[in-house]
Amino acid sequence: MVVAEKDADHVLLKKPRHPILVRNVLSHTSGLPFKSAIEQPSLDLFPLALRVQSYAMLPLDFEPDSKSQYSNAGLNTAGRIIEVVSGMAYEEFLDQRLFKPLGMKDTTFWPNEEQLKRLAKSYKPNAAKTGLDETPIGQLKYPLNDHVRQPMPAGGLFSTATDLSIFYRMIAGGGTFEGKRILSEQAVKQMTSKQTGDLPTPYGFGFSTGGNQIGHGGAYNTNSCFDQAHQLIMIFLVQHAGWTDDGKKILPAFHKAATAAFAK
Repeated sequence: MVVAEKDADHVLLKKPRHPILVRNVLSHTSGLPFKSAIEQPSLDLFPLALRVQSYAMLPLDFEPDSKSQYSNAGLNTAGRIIEVVSGMAYEEFLDQRLFKPLGMKDTTFWPNEEQLKRLAKSYKPNAAKTGLDETPIGQLKYPLNDHVRQPMPAGGLFSTATDLSIFYRMIAGGGTFEGKRILSEQAVKQMTSKQTGDLPTPYGFGFSTGGNQIGHGGAYNTNSCFDQAHQLIMIFLVQHAGWTDDGKKILPAFHKAATAAFAK
């Protein structure tokens, strides 16, 4: 890998001070770009192995550990590492190690016909910003139940509030759910603790770790978190491709209302 240093007239390619480490791809400190050119017009066209090869052909945006920048490519690389180490396809690993043991029956990369009927529609602001227009999920290839679509850690996993709450209950339980050990306590501690050193962006391994909340915000304005101070799991599922100014107020209002109603 090489790092690209740029000014208005030049691009300098140089060897990074140290190779990308596993913790870098999990904490968004690798320098990998957001995506590669083959991930167009949607992100789910090619297997993880091919996508990771395409990232390796690109220069890094910055020195590993010098900055934190959200990277789909980094998360996808982490998923490919799982495939290499486990000898299992990424989606199979998730199914066998997480979804089935936790009873997450509505979590899948390929929703079936019954699940598609329950799938929330997606919307975007209309041109005049006075209402909403229905819109497809631009990052994914249709039909959504076609197994030609390729799974990826960076997106495309369908779920429900119930299933996500189960996952967060396992995290809140230090890796256990209903008496069953799913993840080691140490793994959960690493995932949910800041792993970005003195950098201002607080990422753990896959999780945002700012303040008392650990969680993740997704495309189309979905959001989920575990408020450790109030022992409260909050799942916010919408399908909205770009808020207007007032729309941005809804998530803080939701968190405030949920905390007032349910916090311990």
